[in-house]
Amino acid sequence: MPSYKAPVKDMQFILHDVLKVSETGTPGYAELEPDFTGAVLQGAGKIASDVLAPLNPVGDKEGCLLENGVVRTPTGFKAAFDQVRGGGWTALDQPERYGGQNMPYIMYTAVGEISSAANQAFTMYQGLTHGAASAILAHGSERQKDTYLPRMTSCEWTGTMNLTEPHCGTDLGLMRTRAVPQDDGSYKITGQKIFISSGEHDMADNIIHLVLAKIPGGPDGIKGVSLFIVPKVLVNENGSLGARNGVACGKLEDKMGIHGNSTCVMNYDEATGYLLGTEHTGRRAMFTMMNEARIGVGMQGVAQAEVAYQNARAYAKDRLQGRDATGVKNPKGPADPLIVHPDIRRALLDQKSFVEGARAFLLWGSQMIDQSHRGGDAAAEGIVSLLTPIIKGFLTDEGFDMTIRAQQIYGGHGYIEDWGMSQFARDARIAMIYEGANGVQALDLVGRKLSQDGGKHVMAFFEIVKSFIKKNEGNEALKADFLDPLKAASKDLQQAAMYFMQHGMKNPNAALAGSYDFMHLFGHVCLGLMWAQMAKAAQEGIQAGDGDAGFYQSKIKTGRYYMARRLPATAMHLARIQSGADPVMDLEDAAF
Repeated sequence: MPSYKAPVKDMQFILHDVLKVSETGTPGYAELEPDFTGAVLQGAGKIASDVLAPLNPVGDKEGCLLENGVVRTPTGFKAAFDQVRGGGWTALDQPERYGGQNMPYIMYTAVGEISSAANQAFTMYQGLTHGAASAILAHGSERQKDTYLPRMTSCEWTGTMNLTEPHCGTDLGLMRTRAVPQDDGSYKITGQKIFISSGEHDMADNIIHLVLAKIPGGPDGIKGVSLFIVPKVLVNENGSLGARNGVACGKLEDKMGIHGNSTCVMNYDEATGYLLGTEHTGRRAMFTMMNEARIGVGMQGVAQAEVAYQNARAYAKDRLQGRDATGVKNPKGPADPLIVHPDIRRALLDQKSFVEGARAFLLWGSQMIDQSHRGGDAAAEGIVSLLTPIIKGFLTDEGFDMTIRAQQIYGGHGYIEDWGMSQFARDARIAMIYEGANGVQALDLVGRKLSQDGGKHVMAFFEIVKSFIKKNEGNEALKADFLDPLKAASKDLQQAAMYFMQHGMKNPNAALAGSYDFMHLFGHVCLGLMWAQMAKAAQEGIQAGDGDAGFYQSKIKTGRYYMARRLPATAMHLARIQSGADPVMDLEDAAF
């Protein structure tokens, strides 16, 4: 049976040695002293290891069951959910007014990685609730906030997002769900939504669905979409629960992974709904949910890669196979452990260097969200908006790839369900698809985010990289292994952006054909920047002499591996981009 231990030491290193969170001046960050963050992360790690991780294979094997309109979650899930919400883990960053602890978003992200690594399917129930609550907080009336947020913060009530329809995925302008106005100011919602995570279950007294629908007579396409609050059980004026609403789960999807989460077909039959925000502004409210969810999904990619790596690392140290080509390393045994073999070490270092770099990238992005939301920093908001499709697309692509590399280390045992690696791979796979498939993330990055506000956000990113290199160019210990590779990769990224500017207007396919490569190129540069910053922090830790020198040395060597073996992929992606649209578009449709 696989195991999981929260990477608290690594998270603490990023928070305090690299990002120096308590020194930034962002409102709420002064409280993020090492003792405080350590206590939060250790507590999250304990419940993850002791409660959530043991339920992960249970959820995978049992799945959910639909009985008479009620979804039964796997054995132990309800008791665990009671324990999680009883400990306040669902309310970390929510406002105190609604029962939250008002911690910064960066702590929500760190704890979210721990929970998702232990049990992704379980953690989705509270994760979807958080996204729905954020949308109500941003766009709801005071009455709506007071009605729903206290119980959603505590997860006494959970929440969902209802976007996709059978005929309509990414192109939401095609949706058919209708919202007919009523004399009392409510709406009657009729239609069907699919792929609704946590859509129905037995762990909460009510489920608050946020549903996209069109009001008759509104504008065509996405401009005519509005967002509605549609409770599973109607809420009375005094806050008590009333009659059952006209919404029901018609089917549970039989899917590849995340079996412990109820992925539902939801049927709305003149269900009572309440407009969230104003008419025909559903797209804006939707993106409040989706942008948060996309960062959360990027975190899922890192989380699954982390837990897969932890188990592959343990297996490689324990499993005896073959002898070291340079000499016996385990003379008392019949063979040497797998970890002595260069190709096994390559696979493990691919995983380790990705996970640690990606974690830093996630927490840096979360810090910018806090700078934007808590500190009113418009520049930070612009950069994190630019980086969101990279966080979602690149980190989930690479996260899945790393779970496969971890599985490969097991050989045949990796294909056997008892070892758990199959579940990690299957659970990681969905992250590349939902909340906007990764191809859509790449198109969003190149087609919208790159030129947003005249391109000033991507220029700001380039300046961050340039400034870091310039500030540290006198550091000889960093130069060859970190600064020079980062400079080369950043130049590849700038050349790719310039190619799009020169050719994209004349031939949009020239940019669109290279969008996926650009997303990965950009992602590698982001992780290269993180590794350069971590190497500098590790050097400073060694020089200070008051930390774990072995940890710092390991950090530098892992970063050196990424810069030498992974970051050069930017040149390959640039070459593909510069090949233009012809290799992609020349083949006639009939020839496929």
